[in-house]
Amino acid sequence: MDAEGRSLNGLTVLVTGAASGMGRATAEIFAAEGANVAVTDFDGEGARAVAKFILEKGGVCRDWRLNVADKSEISKVVGAIVDEFGGLDIVINNAGISGFAPIDADNYDDVWSRLISVLLTGQQWVIRVALPHLRKSNSPRIVNIASTEALGATAMDSAYAAAKAGVTGLTRALAVELGREGITVNCVCPGPILTGMTEAIPDEARQKYARRRTAMGRYGRPEEVAHITVSLCMPAASYITGVTIPVDGGLMARNA
Repeated sequence: MDAEGRSLNGLTVLVTGAASGMGRATAEIFAAEGANVAVTDFDGEGARAVAKFILEKGGVCRDWRLNVADKSEISKVVGAIVDEFGGLDIVINNAGISGFAPIDADNYDDVWSRLISVLLTGQQWVIRVALPHLRKSNSPRIVNIASTEALGATAMDSAYAAAKAGVTGLTRALAVELGREGITVNCVCPGPILTGMTEAIPDEARQKYARRRTAMGRYGRPEEVAHITVSLCMPAASYITGVTIPVDGGLMARNA
Protein backbone atom coordinates (compact mmCIF):
# COMPACT_ATOMS: atom_id res chain seq x y z
CA MET A 1 0.00 0.00 0.00
CA ASP A 2 1.61 3.27 -1.07
CA ALA A 3 1.30 6.65 0.59
CA GLU A 4 -1.66 7.55 -1.60
CA GLY A 5 -3.73 5.19 0.49
CA ARG A 6 -3.35 7.61 3.40
CA SER A 7 -4.06 10.76 1.40
CA LEU A 8 -7.29 12.73 1.37
CA ASN A 9 -5.90 15.42 -0.92
CA GLY A 10 -8.56 16.82 -3.21
CA LEU A 11 -11.43 14.72 -1.83
CA THR A 12 -14.58 16.57 -0.83
CA VAL A 13 -16.23 15.90 2.52
CA LEU A 14 -19.56 17.05 3.92
CA VAL A 15 -19.55 17.33 7.72
CA THR A 16 -22.87 17.99 9.45
CA GLY A 17 -22.96 19.55 12.89
CA ALA A 18 -19.53 21.05 12.24
CA ALA A 19 -19.86 24.27 14.24
CA SER A 20 -18.55 22.80 17.49
CA GLY A 21 -17.31 19.76 19.36
CA MET A 22 -16.58 16.58 17.43
CA GLY A 23 -17.93 18.04 14.19
CA ARG A 24 -15.58 21.00 14.34
CA ALA A 25 -12.61 18.79 15.19
CA THR A 26 -13.51 16.48 12.29
CA ALA A 27 -13.76 19.36 9.82
CA GLU A 28 -10.42 20.79 10.95
CA ILE A 29 -8.61 17.45 10.69
CA PHE A 30 -10.02 16.75 7.22
CA ALA A 31 -8.84 20.19 6.12
CA ALA A 32 -5.39 19.58 7.59
CA GLU A 33 -5.26 16.35 5.55
CA GLY A 34 -5.91 18.26 2.31
CA ALA A 35 -9.62 17.60 1.81
CA ASN A 36 -12.13 20.15 0.56
CA VAL A 37 -14.44 20.60 3.53
CA ALA A 38 -18.12 21.56 3.47
CA VAL A 39 -18.69 22.92 6.97
CA THR A 40 -22.41 22.69 7.73
CA ASP A 41 -24.48 23.27 10.83
CA PHE A 42 -27.90 24.48 11.98
CA ASP A 43 -25.89 27.26 13.64
CA GLY A 44 -24.87 29.16 10.51
CA GLU A 45 -22.75 31.70 12.38
CA GLY A 46 -20.88 28.91 14.12
CA ALA A 47 -20.23 27.16 10.81
CA ARG A 48 -18.92 30.43 9.37
CA ALA A 49 -16.52 30.85 12.28
CA VAL A 50 -15.14 27.33 11.79
CA ALA A 51 -14.71 27.90 8.06
CA LYS A 52 -12.90 31.17 8.74
CA PHE A 53 -10.51 29.37 11.09
CA ILE A 54 -9.82 26.63 8.53
CA LEU A 55 -9.20 29.16 5.77
CA GLU A 56 -6.78 31.09 7.98
CA LYS A 57 -4.86 27.83 8.51
CA GLY A 58 -4.57 27.36 4.75
CA GLY A 59 -7.35 24.81 4.33
CA VAL A 60 -9.97 24.60 1.60
CA CYS A 61 -13.55 24.93 2.76
CA ARG A 62 -16.91 26.67 2.56
CA ASP A 63 -19.70 26.94 5.07
CA TRP A 64 -23.43 26.42 4.77
CA ARG A 65 -26.26 26.61 7.25
CA LEU A 66 -27.99 23.23 7.22
CA ASN A 67 -30.99 21.86 9.07
CA VAL A 68 -30.79 18.08 8.68
CA ALA A 69 -34.45 17.80 9.63
CA ASP A 70 -35.37 19.57 6.36
CA LYS A 71 -34.92 17.35 3.30
CA SER A 72 -35.38 20.19 0.81
CA GLU A 73 -32.63 22.17 2.55
CA ILE A 74 -30.33 19.13 2.42
CA SER A 75 -30.91 18.87 -1.34
CA LYS A 76 -30.07 22.55 -1.86
CA VAL A 77 -26.91 22.41 0.25
CA VAL A 78 -25.60 19.18 -1.28
CA GLY A 79 -26.20 20.63 -4.74
CA ALA A 80 -24.29 23.77 -3.77
CA ILE A 81 -21.39 21.70 -2.39
CA VAL A 82 -21.12 19.72 -5.62
CA ASP A 83 -21.22 22.94 -7.65
CA GLU A 84 -18.53 24.48 -5.46
CA PHE A 85 -16.09 21.57 -5.35
CA GLY A 86 -17.01 19.51 -8.40
CA GLY A 87 -18.22 16.44 -6.57
CA LEU A 88 -18.72 14.75 -3.22
CA ASP A 89 -16.68 11.84 -1.87
CA ILE A 90 -17.34 11.59 1.85
CA VAL A 91 -20.34 12.13 4.14
CA ILE A 92 -19.94 12.53 7.89
CA ASN A 93 -23.32 12.40 9.62
CA ASN A 94 -22.40 14.14 12.84
CA ALA A 95 -25.26 16.58 13.58
CA GLY A 96 -26.72 15.90 17.00
CA ILE A 97 -29.00 17.11 19.74
CA SER A 98 -29.89 15.73 23.16
CA GLY A 99 -33.10 15.39 25.12
CA PHE A 100 -34.12 13.58 28.29
CA ALA A 101 -37.64 12.53 29.29
CA PRO A 102 -39.11 9.61 31.24
CA ILE A 103 -41.31 7.36 29.11
CA ASP A 104 -44.48 8.59 30.85
CA ALA A 105 -43.68 12.31 30.59
CA ASP A 106 -46.29 14.56 29.03
CA ASN A 107 -43.71 15.88 26.55
CA TYR A 108 -42.27 12.47 25.63
CA ASP A 109 -43.84 12.42 22.15
CA ASP A 110 -42.28 15.81 21.38
CA VAL A 111 -38.85 14.69 22.61
CA TRP A 112 -39.15 11.45 20.63
CA SER A 113 -40.15 13.18 17.40
CA ARG A 114 -37.41 15.80 17.66
CA LEU A 115 -34.61 13.32 18.40
CA ILE A 116 -35.63 10.75 15.80
CA SER A 117 -35.99 13.52 13.20
CA VAL A 118 -32.50 14.95 13.70
CA LEU A 119 -30.49 11.93 14.83
CA LEU A 120 -31.88 9.20 12.57
CA THR A 121 -34.18 10.46 9.81
CA GLY A 122 -31.79 13.30 9.08
CA GLN A 123 -28.90 10.88 8.59
CA GLN A 124 -30.72 8.76 6.02
CA TRP A 125 -31.91 11.89 4.21
CA VAL A 126 -28.34 13.19 3.92
CA ILE A 127 -27.17 9.81 2.62
CA ARG A 128 -29.99 9.50 0.09
CA VAL A 129 -29.40 12.99 -1.30
CA ALA A 130 -25.63 12.48 -1.42
CA LEU A 131 -25.73 8.98 -2.90
CA PRO A 132 -25.82 9.88 -6.63
CA HIS A 133 -22.66 11.93 -6.11
CA LEU A 134 -20.92 9.32 -3.96
CA ARG A 135 -21.50 6.79 -6.75
CA LYS A 136 -19.29 8.94 -9.00
CA SER A 137 -16.41 9.00 -6.50
CA ASN A 138 -13.33 6.79 -6.63
CA SER A 139 -13.24 6.67 -2.82
CA PRO A 140 -16.80 6.95 -1.48
CA ARG A 141 -17.19 6.90 2.30
CA ILE A 142 -20.04 7.35 4.75
CA VAL A 143 -19.45 7.61 8.50
CA ASN A 144 -22.45 7.90 10.80
CA ILE A 145 -21.91 9.19 14.32
CA ALA A 146 -24.00 7.39 16.94
CA SER A 147 -23.20 7.01 20.66
CA THR A 148 -22.44 4.41 23.29
CA GLU A 149 -26.05 5.07 24.33
CA ALA A 150 -26.86 2.82 21.36
CA LEU A 151 -24.94 0.00 23.08
CA GLY A 152 -25.91 0.52 26.72
CA ALA A 153 -28.57 3.00 27.76
CA THR A 154 -29.23 5.52 30.53
CA ALA A 155 -32.51 6.03 32.36
CA MET A 156 -34.81 8.73 30.94
CA ASP A 157 -32.79 8.70 27.70
CA SER A 158 -34.85 6.18 25.74
CA ALA A 159 -35.65 8.42 22.78
CA TYR A 160 -31.98 9.28 22.30
CA ALA A 161 -30.90 5.65 22.78
CA ALA A 162 -33.49 4.45 20.27
CA ALA A 163 -32.38 7.00 17.68
CA LYS A 164 -28.71 6.11 18.11
CA ALA A 165 -29.43 2.37 17.98
CA GLY A 166 -31.28 3.09 14.76
CA VAL A 167 -28.12 4.69 13.39
CA THR A 168 -26.12 1.51 14.03
CA GLY A 169 -28.79 -0.55 12.26
CA LEU A 170 -28.92 1.88 9.35
CA THR A 171 -25.15 1.64 9.08
CA ARG A 172 -25.08 -2.15 8.89
CA ALA A 173 -27.94 -2.35 6.40
CA LEU A 174 -26.47 0.26 4.05
CA ALA A 175 -23.02 -1.32 4.26
CA VAL A 176 -24.56 -4.54 2.93
CA GLU A 177 -26.67 -2.72 0.35
CA LEU A 178 -23.92 -0.48 -1.02
CA GLY A 179 -20.86 -2.66 -0.56
CA ARG A 180 -20.79 -4.03 -4.12
CA GLU A 181 -20.53 -0.43 -5.32
CA GLY A 182 -17.41 0.16 -3.24
CA ILE A 183 -19.19 2.55 -0.88
CA THR A 184 -18.18 1.90 2.71
CA VAL A 185 -20.59 2.74 5.55
CA ASN A 186 -19.32 2.73 9.12
CA CYS A 187 -20.40 4.02 12.51
CA VAL A 188 -18.51 5.68 15.36
CA CYS A 189 -19.97 5.57 18.87
CA PRO A 190 -18.43 8.22 21.12
CA GLY A 191 -18.61 7.73 24.85
CA PRO A 192 -18.19 10.56 27.37
CA ILE A 193 -16.60 13.39 25.38
CA LEU A 194 -15.94 17.02 26.34
CA THR A 195 -18.38 18.82 24.03
CA GLY A 196 -21.10 21.45 24.23
CA MET A 197 -23.59 18.72 25.14
CA THR A 198 -21.62 17.72 28.22
CA GLU A 199 -20.23 21.06 29.37
CA ALA A 200 -23.36 21.74 31.45
CA ILE A 201 -22.51 18.74 33.64
CA PRO A 202 -20.63 19.91 36.75
CA ASP A 203 -16.92 19.14 36.53
CA GLU A 204 -16.97 17.10 39.73
CA ALA A 205 -19.79 14.93 38.37
CA ARG A 206 -17.91 14.39 35.10
CA GLN A 207 -14.77 13.34 36.93
CA LYS A 208 -16.69 10.97 39.19
CA TYR A 209 -18.47 9.37 36.24
CA ALA A 210 -15.26 8.98 34.23
CA ARG A 211 -13.38 7.38 37.12
CA ARG A 212 -16.25 5.00 37.84
CA ARG A 213 -17.24 4.01 34.30
CA THR A 214 -14.27 4.31 31.93
CA ALA A 215 -11.08 2.27 31.85
CA MET A 216 -9.03 5.41 31.26
CA GLY A 217 -10.63 7.42 34.04
CA ARG A 218 -11.33 10.56 32.02
CA TYR A 219 -13.58 12.15 29.43
CA GLY A 220 -12.37 12.06 25.85
CA ARG A 221 -11.49 15.04 23.67
CA PRO A 222 -13.36 15.78 20.42
CA GLU A 223 -10.24 15.28 18.33
CA GLU A 224 -9.82 11.75 19.73
CA VAL A 225 -13.13 10.85 18.10
CA ALA A 226 -12.44 12.88 14.97
CA HIS A 227 -9.18 11.07 14.17
CA ILE A 228 -11.00 7.71 14.09
CA THR A 229 -13.70 9.18 11.86
CA VAL A 230 -11.12 10.57 9.45
CA SER A 231 -9.16 7.29 9.40
CA LEU A 232 -12.26 5.41 8.24
CA CYS A 233 -12.38 7.71 5.22
CA MET A 234 -8.85 7.10 3.96
CA PRO A 235 -8.55 5.31 0.62
CA ALA A 236 -6.65 2.60 2.52
CA ALA A 237 -9.79 1.88 4.58
CA SER A 238 -11.57 0.43 1.56
CA TYR A 239 -12.18 -3.00 3.17
CA ILE A 240 -13.71 -1.73 6.40
CA THR A 241 -17.48 -1.50 6.24
CA GLY A 242 -20.52 -2.19 8.40
CA VAL A 243 -18.64 -1.78 11.66
CA THR A 244 -19.54 0.12 14.82
CA ILE A 245 -16.50 1.46 16.66
CA PRO A 246 -16.83 2.72 20.25
CA VAL A 247 -14.46 5.58 21.06
CA ASP A 248 -15.18 5.58 24.76
CA GLY A 249 -12.05 5.20 26.86
CA GLY A 250 -13.01 1.60 27.59
CA LEU A 251 -16.50 2.38 28.91
CA MET A 252 -18.16 -0.54 27.12
CA ALA A 253 -15.36 -2.92 28.11
CA ARG A 254 -15.77 -2.29 31.83
CA ASN A 255 -18.40 -4.14 33.86
CA ALA A 256 -17.49 -2.98 37.36
